[in-house]
Amino acid sequence: MNILITGFTPFGEVERNPSQLIVECLAERQPDLHTLVLPTEYHAAAEKLRAALRDWQPDAVVSLGVAQSRPAITLERIAINVDDASIPDNGGVLKTGDLIEPEGAIAYWSTLPLQPILSALQTRGIPAAISNHAGTYVCNHVFYTVRHYVEQHGLNIPCGFIHVPGLLKVDGETTTGMPLEQMVEAVEICLAVLRGDLRG
Repeated sequence: MNILITGFTPFGEVERNPSQLIVECLAERQPDLHTLVLPTEYHAAAEKLRAALRDWQPDAVVSLGVAQSRPAITLERIAINVDDASIPDNGGVLKTGDLIEPEGAIAYWSTLPLQPILSALQTRGIPAAISNHAGTYVCNHVFYTVRHYVEQHGLNIPCGFIHVPGLLKVDGETTTGMPLEQMVEAVEICLAVLRGDLRG
């Protein structure tokens, strides 16, 4: 199965983006994957992603991003047609309620097998949950871009977005985030379910 998996560069206060580190690790572990680290910029990320979809014609797309405050792997249900954030992207662009695609659908559902993935993760003791949407920053922009491209081109391929926690951090008695190796394992489980090699 020809799978494209993407992550993001650091941005804002995120000095090391685990989504990038996961993608780089998977590129070494699973050389059959198409891997891509996207700039954390609305337009540049979308252009790079559309080019990859045209060139590689994947059978499935899994996009990763970081949600620093979340304690679990979160599988996103819906991409919404809006960019709206309190911080600019890495190109200095600040979006405030702008449509991603003026003629596009209001929202798109993820077409990843969310429930089987969730069950597989929980069975293996990895904190995981389903989230109803991916925010309105560059993560959601990429999620929406992929789903819009797939719909516009009549492609019947599974695609969706997964948020990972921040990297494990211990500050005194407070522990936040998740170890990188556990996040890599979680994404490998997601890919195994997607390929049909593993059931939830």
